[in-house]
Amino acid sequence: MNVNILLVAFVVCGLLGACQGGQLRKNFYRSTCPSAEEIVRNVTWNHVSSNPNLPAKLLRMHFHDCFVRGCDGSVLLNSTANNTAEKDAAPNLSLAGFNVIDDIKENLENKCPGIVSCADILALAARDSVSFQFKRSLWKVLTGRRDGTISRTREALINIPPPAFNFTQLKQRFASKNLTVHDLVVLSGSHTIGVGHCPTFSNRLYNFTGKGDQDPSLNATYAAFLKTKCPSLNDTTTTVEMDPGSSLKFDTGYYATLKQHKGLFQSDAALLTNKGAANIVQELGDNDKFFAEFAQSMVRMGAIEVLTGTSGEIRSKCWAVNSN
Repeated sequence: MNVNILLVAFVVCGLLGACQGGQLRKNFYRSTCPSAEEIVRNVTWNHVSSNPNLPAKLLRMHFHDCFVRGCDGSVLLNSTANNTAEKDAAPNLSLAGFNVIDDIKENLENKCPGIVSCADILALAARDSVSFQFKRSLWKVLTGRRDGTISRTREALINIPPPAFNFTQLKQRFASKNLTVHDLVVLSGSHTIGVGHCPTFSNRLYNFTGKGDQDPSLNATYAAFLKTKCPSLNDTTTTVEMDPGSSLKFDTGYYATLKQHKGLFQSDAALLTNKGAANIVQELGDNDKFFAEFAQSMVRMGAIEVLTGTSGEIRSKCWAVNSN
């Protein structure tokens, strides 16, 4: 299994031409900071134990990081007087969990200063937070990423797929990151945890085609329920579970919900508009199948355009580039 995962990483790096021959590997910090992954897990689990909403937040943060300049921790950087960073772009304003990354980084700097990248911390924390309910790692995280020094709002707007995307747009956006339709459907399964804000889907309830109409592909009973949660297009604060009744449990509930035409976002419903994608939705109803496929797709996503070797830097604070 480990060999297969490494091979996947090497192939992805080769396709992308951005991670210098596949320098991501298992236990990258084995000799330089042997307790690194244990520290990440312990701090992450400590936070999740008191905040069960964190897994969805950290997983989303990792996804948003990888889709903009690759998995380089650029989503963690704060804006400066001269630059508006990714985290201040509209799709990222609802991100949360930055304090967890900072806490992990502080612990690691105390133990192994200047060794562990923020990009790796985010990749590991996303995995560990989701894994907390199982008390075992759900997927392998290859390490060796280095931190980027550039973070631009505009690039987040261009690269992060919005919830109103149709299937063709989703396929193209994922393909631009060397991810397949299979990866698209599998990674969409992360919507089994977390919530969505009313503005991300309320057009499906009140103004789908600009004529004050409802999305006909949305389950009518579910639509009526959503209208009670989001009574108008002007509600910008209310949140709704993406996987009704199971938004804190990482499982296959998303796919069962989707087959009932209760996918919250237009991008969820879009997966049923393509025969190949719809077939994958059917297959992923099996728990073991989903967990195995999700593990592989996360390895592929985690290798997008990574910086390795001497590229980038190892930030001392995850929210700012090094000053020297």
